[in-house]
Amino acid sequence: MDLTPRHALEPAVASAARANEAIRALVDSRAGQDWSAVESATYEVLLVEWAAATRPDGSDIIEAA
Repeated sequence: MDLTPRHALEPAVASAARANEAIRALVDSRAGQDWSAVESATYEVLLVEWAAATRPDGSDIIEAA
């Protein structure tokens, strides 16, 4: 049984949803085109934000690659 309060999960869900939408918008806007270095870096940052927001342990610690 999960004892995590629902209100503790809501910011992470909203954060994940925002990152997901930003990823989708970026990918859709560049469909079929080469990406610049800036666009690639933006995509990577959005993926890290999404991954942090969807961690099951609620941790927001991000390790650098």
